[in-house]
Amino acid sequence: MHRNMIGLVSRSQTCRLGRAIVGDGPVRVTPNGGSDGNQHRKAEIPCRTRRLCARLAARSAGQQLSGRTARIGFLQPPLDNPVVARGYPAFLDELKKSGFSEGQNLIIEFVRLDQDAQHLFAQTAELVRSKVELLVTTGSEDGVQAAMAASPTIPIVMWAINFDPIAKGYVKSLAQPGGNVTGIVSLQTELAAKQVELLTEAFPDRARLAVLWDGLTADQFAAAERQAKSLRLDVRSLKLENPPYDFDAAFRSLAEGSPQMLLVLSSPFFGAYRSHIAEMAIQQRLPTMFIFKTYVQAGGLISYGVDPQASYRQLGYSVYKILNGAKPADLPR
Repeated sequence: MHRNMIGLVSRSQTCRLGRAIVGDGPVRVTPNGGSDGNQHRKAEIPCRTRRLCARLAARSAGQQLSGRTARIGFLQPPLDNPVVARGYPAFLDELKKSGFSEGQNLIIEFVRLDQDAQHLFAQTAELVRSKVELLVTTGSEDGVQAAMAASPTIPIVMWAINFDPIAKGYVKSLAQPGGNVTGIVSLQTELAAKQVELLTEAFPDRARLAVLWDGLTADQFAAAERQAKSLRLDVRSLKLENPPYDFDAAFRSLAEGSPQMLLVLSSPFFGAYRSHIAEMAIQQRLPTMFIFKTYVQAGGLISYGVDPQASYRQLGYSVYKILNGAKPADLPR
């Protein structure tokens, strides 16, 4: 199991707020603000070596793979979600390089993660009854809960976002997960704290910070609020409830508090409205921090978070290993 801690800061050379941010492109950084230079490149070598060996093994087992069709279940937001749209092709590509091609010897059944719990749990249970070999889930804890409720033994590969799977008891450790769950972890609480720090470094003369969040990002909000208070910022909290959210009403409410900066946390219910959120932040002249680069591409100012392509690719590699006999409890050995 891997802890995905490489962040991405997307820095616009110019912005419609009339203030320049240093740099003219994406800059890869670690969550403590350091660069990911040679040290990071060296750290990638073992991973690349493992994947190369896996692909060579897949080629040598070509006859075995060609005679078998694998079926897996995937719990995630819809394919037009900006994070999914960017990352999911990398997942398919990783599996294809390892010998599994959708439409040939791989069938993927989907369950939408962005629905109420009752339907999510029921559809996941139906998916397990249809005899899929494993489940993949990306995002909030709801996906893991639905998968484990459907079966206590089916292999589960997760990208844990907005929750700590160790603290929640889903895995024993990052190195040796134990049980039937493995995957990668993006500790959004640490990212949220760093987002506050980066935003205040970019705008040191501003002290009133508004935070847009919801029930799925409560842990992130708590971390961001702690960091903001340590930096002597005045925090204006706006929690959204009952999706789909009314962002126009939310920004009208924000304006009443005269904030000087805005932090938008990483709820899966926010992404589809990224262009509208970015545009309203510009209208209110609010320098805004997001988690994904797609927000910046939609007009936002700064993002700091994980790389969806790298995360989905790691999911694909773990799925390949399990389809070829590895146990989740032993990954990422």
